[in-house]
Amino acid sequence: MTRQDKLTLINTLKEKLSETDAIYLADISGLNAQKTVSLRRACFKADVKLMVVKNTLLAKAMDETDKEFGDLKSTLVGNTSIFLSKTGNSPAKIMKDFRKKNEKPILKGAYIDEAVYLGDDQLEPLSNLKSKEEVIGDIISTLQSPAKNVISALKSSGTKLSGILETLSEKEE
Repeated sequence: MTRQDKLTLINTLKEKLSETDAIYLADISGLNAQKTVSLRRACFKADVKLMVVKNTLLAKAMDETDKEFGDLKSTLVGNTSIFLSKTGNSPAKIMKDFRKKNEKPILKGAYIDEAVYLGDDQLEPLSNLKSKEEVIGDIISTLQSPAKNVISALKSSGTKLSGILETLSEKEE
């Protein structure tokens, strides 16, 4: 790889890292071609970009972004694949599901919305994270719940009230 190719790749990685809020680093070495294709398909279906990168180039790209990756750069040892996603939990769910039948990918670390997670033991908590859309949906349903209760109470009160008025009018006749 020429120096110019390396610079181009570093700039591409820098751009992708800058525009992505969920960045996962994992080890997928040892997967055969069929399993790797299967993992890539799962990533494609979930709108997750999977790239195999050189650690030195990724470290340089990380240094050139505005993000603070902290100790995540210390995980750049051995084979490294990078999972890029718009939602924080998608790569973790893919890895967790894929590991039901395979021993890899092994999570090295993740960067999600300015938080750094290190180690494979973080896979379970990361897969349980809610996406922004899920959190917004929960908030909206929570806010709508009292309004729905008031509306249903008013509706039921209205039928009770009309029933009482009807009964009273019948008694007077």
